[in-house]
Amino acid sequence: VQLVESGGGLVQPGGSLTLSCVASGFTFSAYGMRWFRHPPGKERELVAAIASTGDVTTYADSVKGRFTISRDNAKNTVYLQMISLKPEDTAIYYCYCSVLGRTYWGQGTQVTVSS
Repeated sequence: VQLVESGGGLVQPGGSLTLSCVASGFTFSAYGMRWFRHPPGKERELVAAIASTGDVTTYADSVKGRFTISRDNAKNTVYLQMISLKPEDTAIYYCYCSVLGRTYWGQGTQVTVSS
C-alpha cells in the first residue's frame, strides 16, 4: 500500500488549496479514506473522512463549511479542497487508510497559511 500526497504550499489567509492523495497497492474503491493534520506543537487530528463510495463524509468542527473531502475511484485519488484558510490551518496534512486491519499513512504535505 502506498499513499502519496501533493498540493500543499504557502497561502495567504483567506486563500485556498486542494490536496490530492494517490493510492496504490489495494482496492481503493473498497475502503474509506481520511485526512489528518499535525499542527506545529499540537497533536495530530482527524480533519475529514469519506466512505468508500463517497456518499458519506464527516468533518472536524474546526473545518466544517470550509473543507470538502471527495474521491475519484477511477483515479484512486482522494482530495481535500480547502477554502477560507486560516493561520490555524497550518499543519502537515496526511492521507490515511486502514486496509485489512493495518493502517497506512502518506508522507505528508505541508500547508502554511501566513501573510
